[in-house]
Formats: sequence, C-alpha cells, structure tokens
Amino acid sequence: MMTLLRTIALSLTACAASTFAQVPAGYPPDYAKVVEAGRKEGKVVVYSVLSNKAAAPLVAGFKALYPGIDVEYDGESGSNEVTGRFLGEVKQGKPSADVMWSSAMDLQMMLVRDGHAADYASPEARQLPAWARWRDQAWGTTFEPVVFVYNKNLVADNEVPRDRAGLAKLLVDRADKFAGKVTMFDIAKSGVGYMFAAQDDSQGRGLPELLRSLGRAGVQESGGTGEMLTKVNSGEYLLGYNVMGAYALVRSKKDLPSLGVVLPRDYTLVLSRVMFISKHAKHPNAARLWADYVLSQRGQKVIGDALELFAVRNDVDAEYTAAKLRDRIGAAARPIPIDPKIAASLEPDRQRELIVNWKTALIAAH
Repeated sequence: MMTLLRTIALSLTACAASTFAQVPAGYPPDYAKVVEAGRKEGKVVVYSVLSNKAAAPLVAGFKALYPGIDVEYDGESGSNEVTGRFLGEVKQGKPSADVMWSSAMDLQMMLVRDGHAADYASPEARQLPAWARWRDQAWGTTFEPVVFVYNKNLVADNEVPRDRAGLAKLLVDRADKFAGKVTMFDIAKSGVGYMFAAQDDSQGRGLPELLRSLGRAGVQESGGTGEMLTKVNSGEYLLGYNVMGAYALVRSKKDLPSLGVVLPRDYTLVLSRVMFISKHAKHPNAARLWADYVLSQRGQKVIGDALELFAVRNDVDAEYTAAKLRDRIGAAARPIPIDPKIAASLEPDRQRELIVNWKTALIAAH
C-alpha cells in the first residue's frame, strides 16, 4: 500500500512539473530548462514606479502562469528613488532587483548604458516595434502619450490649445483668465518630468516662446500626474502641460468627468516603460520568465485591459493599444526611442544647465 501511494505521489509530482514546464507556442524547445530553473529559484524581484495596486493584475497573471514562483514587486517609490536604491544596493553587494521597470526612460537607459543590464534574447522581442527594443538588453512595454489637459467646464472649446504655439498664444491673449491656473511637472523634482523637458528641448521648435508664456502665466509646478489631473478636474487649475496621457485618458472616462485631454498636433511625445533584467540578478531565470510574460500577447493584453496603459505590441486585442492611439495621433506621434542616447541629458552638467535655463526662462518672464 505504501509503495502504491509513493508511486502515485511521484506520478503527480512529475505531472505537475511537466505542466509547469510547458513551453509556450513558438518558443525554443529548451525553454523548458528556463522554466524549471525559474521554479527552483522560487521568486523574482521587480522594482517599478507603477504602484503595487495598479500592477496587481499583471502580478496575478504571472503567478497563474508560473505557480510556485513568488513575485516580490515593489512599486511604491518614484523613479529617482528606485534608481538610487538599485545603484546603492549593487554598490554594496546587497540583493537588489532582478528586473527594473520604469517610465523614466532616460534613467533606465542610463543604467543599461552603464552596464547593469543582462543580455537576454527574449522570444517575444521580435514582436516589438524597432524603436522599442535595445539590442537584447532593454524593451519598451507600453505606448503612453504625453498630453495637455484642461477643464472642460471652464475652458471654452475655442480656447482649447491644440499645439504648443496655440498654448503659448492662449496664455498671452487670455492672461487675465489663466494667471496662476496652469500646471506642469517640477522638472527638478520629477524624473519623468525632466525627461519630457529634455525631449521638448531636443525638438527645438518654439520652446523659448512657450516657456515665456508659461512663466508670465505663473505656472504652478507639481511633483505628480495624479495631483495635476485632480486639480484640473476640480477647477483649481484650468490647464496642464506635459502630463502623462494614459492616466489622463482613462481617468477622464472614469472619475474625472470635467477633464479634457489634448493630443498635441505639432508633436505628441510617446513614452514607453522600459524594462531590463539586471546583470546582478539573484533570480535570473525567473527574471527571464517575467520579462517574456510582460512582453507576450498575454501580458500585453493585461497591460492594455486591466492596467489601461496602452499595449505596445501591434497584435494585441485590448481596450488600450498602440494601434488605436496611433489612429488618433497620426503623424504627430513621436515615440521616445529605447536608446542610451536619451540618457545624455542626465550628465550632471547638462542636467544642471537644462534645469537652470528652464526655470530662468519661467522666472524671467514675470
């Protein structure tokens, strides 16, 4: 009897292992070894700037696909803090993230440029747009526009700016109405806000005039998108510049009914949350499984449906996708490329100069 029970137990264990190690369609046959190695590692550590609550459906989907691999997900810090934590732990030889995933694309690509990313030829990477992957080290996972927002009840239709020149002109022509009523990121405090400013600076069209107009309007600088969206919806502010559009578009349909969103027609920056596997990962195989899952159709559908962050892949059927957004933006879309070159603006002297010039232009306009 004991022998029979032991045989049954061994059979069930083998069956579970076989199910667990099932190779996704189109993957190389030896991927089963990655799955088995990830199972033995037992967990993956992910550092992100997307909150734990927001990322919960993605984590749940991974755990359903790979039961037995725990996800230690930390998304409760800003981009500057996450980057500093990762670098500090690596320098001290402490356990750190297996996967880094952040909307601060320049900070992520700085880490890649400085040798912190592992090489991994993901079977899913070929499904990404060319601009959304860097060698076998970093991948873009979303397609999120950078937008203007406005209060639909307090800003007339004929006042809504459709591009940066229109915004600059509005703030001059209606200075009485918009004084102290415009908001944007404080680029000295927000990593993603600084990246948007650096991208604006590189476009080189009309930025000085826009900054002067924002300065004359007494623009209110903010540390976060949520605060800006809420205050524009309430009427405390009337307009917001360079706001993360995925959040704005979704919340305008759900809980912020007075919020209007503009996809600028001169150019609409598009950010993509950059993911890479750490070269210092303690759980490298589990990290590969996580990366492949996030980039897969299954993971991208979660991103486009449950997370509402616009899936970057073109072959995903979800509520929020790059394809649907491109239909609205058209030729104005300017995806920020996954390339170490975007990290050049983070060189200390250059960063200091851009922030000083940006803030000086705002102050000098008063």
